[in-house]
Formats: sequence, C-alpha cells, structure tokens
Amino acid sequence: MGNPTAFKEIARDAAKYRNVEVRLLDYAELYTDVDEEKLNSQAARCMDCGIPFCQSNDGCPVSNLIPEWNDLVYNDRWEEALDRLHHTNNFPEFTGRVCPAPCEGSCVLGSVETPVTIKNIEYAIADRGFAEGWVVPNPPQTRTGKKVAVVGSGPSGLAAAAELNKSGHTVTVYERADRVGGLLMYGIPNMKLGKDVVDRRVNILREEGITFVTNADVGGTGDNAIPLAQLREDNDALLLCTGATNARDLPIENRQLKGIYPAMEFLRANTRSLLDSNLEDDNYISAKGKKVIVIGGGDTGTDCIGTSIRHGASNVVNFELLPEPPEGRADGNPWPQWPKIIRVDYGHEESSHKYGKDPREYCLLSKGFIGDDDGNLTGIKTVEVDWTNVDGRFQMEEVEGSEKVWEADLIMLSMGFLGPEQYAAEAAGIDVDERSNYKAAYGDFRTSVDGVFAAGDCRRGQSLVVWGIDEGRRAAAEVSKYLRD
Repeated sequence: MGNPTAFKEIARDAAKYRNVEVRLLDYAELYTDVDEEKLNSQAARCMDCGIPFCQSNDGCPVSNLIPEWNDLVYNDRWEEALDRLHHTNNFPEFTGRVCPAPCEGSCVLGSVETPVTIKNIEYAIADRGFAEGWVVPNPPQTRTGKKVAVVGSGPSGLAAAAELNKSGHTVTVYERADRVGGLLMYGIPNMKLGKDVVDRRVNILREEGITFVTNADVGGTGDNAIPLAQLREDNDALLLCTGATNARDLPIENRQLKGIYPAMEFLRANTRSLLDSNLEDDNYISAKGKKVIVIGGGDTGTDCIGTSIRHGASNVVNFELLPEPPEGRADGNPWPQWPKIIRVDYGHEESSHKYGKDPREYCLLSKGFIGDDDGNLTGIKTVEVDWTNVDGRFQMEEVEGSEKVWEADLIMLSMGFLGPEQYAAEAAGIDVDERSNYKAAYGDFRTSVDGVFAAGDCRRGQSLVVWGIDEGRRAAAEVSKYLRD
C-alpha cells in the first residue's frame, strides 16, 4: 500500500448524509458531495493485510478488488481504479449507494479498529467515472447469432444482460413494470438511489445493443401478458430474474381493514407518482397527517419510515419482533462475520429529529388490528415477548400483562418476502424448492427445463443487490457455456 502506516495514524471518517432538516424537504439523494482529499486519506487506511477478507465470501459477494482500487485512489489514479472496480462489478454506482457493505464488516482493520470506508470510496469512484466521461458504451465487435431473453430488469437481470451482451449474444430484457430497473427503480426510494442514476446506466446498456421491453408480463394472463412458451421458442436460451416479490403477510384479526398495506406497495406507488407527476396526481398512498406504524425492520422498513416523514405523517413507530441488537459484537458473532449490532439508519435519524425519539419498539408481537364501523383502521393490539436461548434455539414467550393498544391510521407490513410469484414458474413448467424459489443450483443456474435458467432473488430468496449482481454475472457465464455446447 502507498502509506503502510496510515491505518495507525488516520481515524475513520465516513461521509455524512445531507443535513436532516434540509433533506426532509425533498426526495433527492441523501449523500453529500464527494471530498476527494478526505477520500485520499481514507483510502490510505487500507492495510497491507495478508488476506483481504473484504473480498472474500464473508465480505464482497462479487469479490471486488478492494485493496487494489483503494491504493489507486490513494495515488490519485481514479480512472484505473474505475477499471478495477468494473472488472468485478457491473454497477458500482448502485452498490456504492445501497449496499450495506458486508466488506466493511469483514475488513481486517475492523477486527481491531474501525474499518476502512470502503462503500464511500466505491461510490466516489463510480460517480467520478461518469462525471469524467470514462463510462461510455462499449458494444461487442461481433455477434454470435444467439438470442437470449432475460425476464426481469432488477440487479440480476441487468447484470446478466450486460455480460451476455458483452459475449456477443443478442439480448432482450422483459420487464412487467412501466420502467426498467425492477427493485432498483421501484423497490428502493429516490433518497437512497436516484432514478436518474438507474436510467443513466440503462441508457449505456441500450447503446451497447441490449433491447428493453417494458409493460411485459411474461407468463401472465392480463393485457400485457407474453406467453412464456413463445418466448422460449423465439430464443436460444431464457433466463428468469423475476425477483422475490411475494411479500409476507400478517394474517391476524381484522386484517381486512382499510389502511393496511404491504410495504412495497406503499413504496412502489410513491416512486411511480413521484416520477410521473412529482406526487401531484395523488396516485399514491399518503401518510400525511396520519399515525403510521411500520411492522418489521430492515432496509424496507426504514424506507417506509423516511417516506412517511416526507409525506408529513403526524407520528411514526416501527415494531420489531426481535430484541434490540447490542452496540458491539456478541460472543457468537465474531469477526469477519457481518456484525449484528444496533445501527441508526437515515430513517431512524429523521424520525428522531422530527418526533424526538428513535421510532423502534423492540420485542413486540402484533395480535390484532382494530377498526371503526366503516372498516377503517384505527389501531393495533400488541403484547411484549421475552426471548430465551433453549439448547441453542431462541424461543419467545408472551409477557403476561404487557398487552397494549397503539393508535394507527396507516400500517405498513415490512416483514420480508416468501419467494417469487409462482405464475412464471408454472408457465415454464420448472420445479421449485421447498421455499417456493425456482429450483436451480448456485454456480449452474439451470432449472429443470432445458434452456431455462434462473438467477437472483427468484432463485436464492430475498437478498442484497450485490448478490443479485453476482448471480446475474455467474448465470450469464453458464448461459454462454450452454449456447456454446
């Protein structure tokens, strides 16, 4: 490394979000302008460690060459850093914004000190590449004559399409929504990932020769349906990257009341209305003036919190079933595993600023919704739970006398996903596993139907954007191998 002792001399200084009072007034990205001088010193903290765990399985799923591009940034060789970043990651501008950075959790420096600000550096390299004009279309010089259809334009679908196109195949991506991007477009709000950032990359892919077809519901039965069998017949291979969009429901008393929504329905409607009309069409689920409860944590829950506050919610509470995580690693959570510790994300900070407290309430089990005579939601009943470790398995027990009623006008269910919707698999006649995911082995990605492959969340279950990119890249290599055989 350029400065082998910097990790002892320079403290971690992660990039800050925009001022909370200012950012609550808009839906612009959270991030502040890049300070290249500070990034230079932060990159210098990357140690000359013997084994860079940051790019191992515990760290980066796409095996980003993190020590290499840290050193290049330190030496002000940004264009070379971008080349090394693109060598393993098709879309660093996405992961640099939305990835939770498991690489930082497994940073060797992080085993004894605070880790390197890897995510900030990745983000800066990618955006400088676009600003300097280094990211340009690079279509293949020759074509193989083979045609591949990719169903789904989320992280895995876009990564697979990019790699297949590089190999010279003619690629068409089918997306059932009205805009390209899948999870990147409608699953992640603008504050975390501006849609101009998504469009910027999609336009590069278009110029490289990839065709995108929107409003195309492959395997569906509605007006926009495209028969999957016809798609398979018209192409030499078919890759399913449909995502895990079957949301977990909460089938408790009075679930039918008006005012209870899956989190993704709330977020998707908000983004579409924002893009269509800057929310002027009122074609979204408004939290303005409402008492909001978000059931379930994670990134999606935080996004619901942040969006509700921007709408003008009167209050926001976030229910978590599990106990509050510790401030530091527990004994059973050693480095280089992902640190399961308490974190304050942007929505939590915004809620604390707006309402005077962190929105999270831990160890709460929802027992039933409450409504009025017109079928409108008015509240929810909960009970506290205790968690105990019994022979290595955590079990919960309701706390007697801890029942409580919470007022609520709007509740979002953010409890994860159960796998992909099944109609595409049924139309293809492919097997699914015990978790309802499309059955295809990692590394092979072949389904039970010849010439049909599956990758991303529809194969592995709900996961990170970076895992989607990894699976898309690997699946593309297997499809190309199949086409050569």
